[in-house]
Order: sequence, then structure tokens, then C-alpha cells
Amino acid sequence: MQPPFRQIRAQYDEKTITVYQAYNAEIASAAVQHQRLDASPAFKTTRMTWIKPSWAWVLYRSGYSYKDINQSHVLAIRMTHDAFKSLLHRARLTHGQEHRHAKGIGKIKQDDVRVQWDPERSLRLGKLEYRSIQIGIPAAFVPEWVDGIVEIEDVTARARELKTVLDKDEEKTLGLKDLIDRELAPKETEFVVDQDLRRILEMEVHPDQE
Repeated sequence: MQPPFRQIRAQYDEKTITVYQAYNAEIASAAVQHQRLDASPAFKTTRMTWIKPSWAWVLYRSGYSYKDINQSHVLAIRMTHDAFKSLLHRARLTHGQEHRHAKGIGKIKQDDVRVQWDPERSLRLGKLEYRSIQIGIPAAFVPEWVDGIVEIEDVTARARELKTVLDKDEEKTLGLKDLIDRELAPKETEFVVDQDLRRILEMEVHPDQE
């Protein structure tokens, strides 16, 4: 069954939720070694950074880590549920700004957390009919977010092995469950949020309304 049009899906446990980013080797290596995303001076806390809980989406964004040198290392970043929800409570959607402004809703400000609902991707990077959440953290909140990160893991090898396996699977016989069983994909399930957050994130929007 296809998921709802807008739904937060992620790998999470009782305390933490995993989000992904792709960085260059200098930033990623220092981040994993010191368990601080800003361990390298190459990491800039003065500009917006985007996180995504979808494994497929970071693979799409980084080309399985092969897209370019600045996205050569994929990091799995674990943060607490409370920290994740705190970002969402500060969020403003980037979609339909003209419509919102006409209704008296203010435009996005520089220090607003931003949310985009982009087409979800399959593990083969094809576009799907439902949406995946992307969260933009403005520079004003980046230090706070960095301080709250619980764990950082380099999962580049997993991304590249997945691409190798999929490239060999010319008949496309491998499904999502097979890849999860091989530990090449996480099991991502709905991360439930309350009605207040659902309203903020406009999760009830129908495809025809987007």
C-alpha cells in the first residue's frame, strides 16, 4: 500500500531518529572521529544546512556518494526525538508562499526553519508519487543543532555497496525487503507527530492542492 501523500518516514528507536547528509571527506572524517559535525573548520555554521530522514533521498541527492567531491561521504546523524520535533515546530513551508501571503501569513524569514515536501525516491532513485520531508536548518540554529547530535556514522560504504548490488540486479528481482535484510537499506516507518505539527507541516494536503 502506498504511504499517504505527505508523511514523515524514518529509521528511529525510542530515543533517537536518524537523518542524513552528504559531505566532503575532510568534514565527514573529522565529524566521525570527534563525533562533532563541526570538528573540521571546513564545516560552515554560518549558512543553512539541509537534513533528510529518507535514505533513498540522500542517495538521490548525492548519487550514491559519487555525484561530486563535496558529497563523497554520506553521514547518518542521530538526534533525539525532542530535538527533531523542536526544529519542526519552528518550521515554515517553502511551498505556496504567494498563496500564504495572500491569506495574511508572513513570508519566510532568514532565521526560519524551512520544510520542503519533495517527491520521494526509490532506492533505484526513481521518482515516487508521494512526498518526503526535507528540513532546512538556518545558520542561527546550526550551532544548537550540532550540539544536540547524539551520534554520527559514516555510511558511505553501505551506499556504494547498494549501488553495486542494484547495478548487478538487471532483472530488478530485489525488492525493498531483500535490501533491508541485506542491511543495505534501513527500515523506515512512520514517525508520528501530533496534530499541531501536522498543521504546521500541512500534512493533510491532497496532491491536487499542492
